[in-house]
Amino acid sequence: MVVPEGFVVPPWYLLVPVVVILGGVIALLWALEPPVTDRTVLSFAPWMMFGSSLHVLYKLDAFPATIEPLFSAPMVYAVTAVVAGLAWIVAIFLHVGGLQPTVARFVGIAGTAFFTVFAMVAIFQSIELGTFEPFWPVVSVIVAGILTAIAWLVLGLWFTDVAATTGMTGALVVFGHTLDGVSTAVGYDVLGASENVPLSLLILEAGKALPTAGVIGAGWLFVLVKVGLAMVILGLFREYVEERPRQARTLLTLVAAVGLGPAVHNTLLFMVG
Repeated sequence: MVVPEGFVVPPWYLLVPVVVILGGVIALLWALEPPVTDRTVLSFAPWMMFGSSLHVLYKLDAFPATIEPLFSAPMVYAVTAVVAGLAWIVAIFLHVGGLQPTVARFVGIAGTAFFTVFAMVAIFQSIELGTFEPFWPVVSVIVAGILTAIAWLVLGLWFTDVAATTGMTGALVVFGHTLDGVSTAVGYDVLGASENVPLSLLILEAGKALPTAGVIGAGWLFVLVKVGLAMVILGLFREYVEERPRQARTLLTLVAAVGLGPAVHNTLLFMVG
């Protein structure tokens, strides 16, 4: 098995329109060639979180059955990309028309609004059901923040050129993957959650087989791998960012999304129970 359990292929009458619209959005953005800076990448962080909230609501059976497959994995990624891409296009035209000072500002505010609304729906539903448990998710975010600061300090001291070149984009990549590692470790070691991604499960089982598992759990190895992998990727991207910053930062945005999306999904899901 090479894909996580729970992957759902929606009916063709849902799949085809989303794929066509997504292709159109990508083609229009390709034609517009908007600049991709650190601020642009950071403005898309709330959209990554928005996609996570949609999938959490899917797991809570919050959507009507007719459209529910749109928010399953991996379809939710395409739906999120469509909405975020449309917001980006609108922001570009608003900026060109003088109605917005920057493109990134509108994208970031819109993404934050979307994420807040859908996350609050999940939280309010869990409060009504009595399943709201914020302690360990909050701990996960705090620990991930501390580890990210340490990792970025190490990167800045020993590989200064990498940190300076990748900037806030690099910091987001490290934080996203660190939070993914920490939330997965907390879920596996503390909350008894299962892991559906085969490779992640393999690393967790390797950590469980070590003598340290009885003392500090099995998840620490997964955290170490995630943090180390994020830093290695940034090192490999340094020259690419210097030579072709727009393309390189776009790819790094996807790398950040692969970490931050699952991380926020874990955190929010553990919070709403």
